Amino acid sequence: MARNDEFFLNRWVAYYGKILGEENLYIYLDGLDQKAPSGAGKVNVTIVEKKGHHVVDAEKQRLGFLSDRAKELFQKYDLVIGCDADEFLIADPNTGMTLAEYLSQIKIKTSVSGLGLDFGQHLTAEQPLDKTKPFLEQRQYALLSTRYTKTSIISKPVRWGSGFHRINGHNYHIDKNLYLLHFGNADHDALKERFDDQDFISTGRIRHLKKRLRVIEDVTGKSNVDGDKVFGRARAIQTICRQVYSWNKPSMLGMRWIVKAPERFRDLEI
Repeated sequence: MARNDEFFLNRWVAYYGKILGEENLYIYLDGLDQKAPSGAGKVNVTIVEKKGHHVVDAEKQRLGFLSDRAKELFQKYDLVIGCDADEFLIADPNTGMTLAEYLSQIKIKTSVSGLGLDFGQHLTAEQPLDKTKPFLEQRQYALLSTRYTKTSIISKPVRWGSGFHRINGHNYHIDKNLYLLHFGNADHDALKERFDDQDFISTGRIRHLKKRLRVIEDVTGKSNVDGDKVFGRARAIQTICRQVYSWNKPSMLGMRWIVKAPERFRDLEI
């Protein structure tokens, strides 16, 4: 579900459409003032009444709505993926399989998660984003983020919590070969423009924007490590450690690890 997000929606369709088929994608546009993205192709696009106004209420309504839609989709599909327009699930290229192929051969009891990588722009090493080129040709550094280790992939109807961060009443399971790549912080200038977007600000998202800018600050200012050296440790920490206020959401115990993405990721067409 998206609002005012043409650029990322077109990237989302191009990526998932190639590996899952455009006809198997579903976009819900949040507000009757919205238009289908130019690259929608055969995607199922539905425009709905705007879901709430303030971010907390809006997220609750949005994920309730999407949980209901997912339940309907299980009449046709055996797996459903829920994610935002700037989020891209991948199977590790080392598997030699596409995301669809990999998901088709693993057992998923209720849900499975990919390890979350929140990519930011390294301000001294990377140029502003060229929107005509793949992300991973231009961005190498990411925060290992529990916010994006999401319960995105489900095998039966559930109730998602806000932002797909958890499913109510169920644990989460992080697969060793799945990653969720977030590119909403991949361009500093675009993120700063959000501070001038009154539609965005009026919904109470200023705090959210500041958190996003911190990712860019960390990527730029902190030392980084080869992702392959810490991915396993991060999965173990997030599996064992839970957030105090929510037993079924992962924690990194306040640690903010910056990693350099493996070279094999650069060939992914995102």
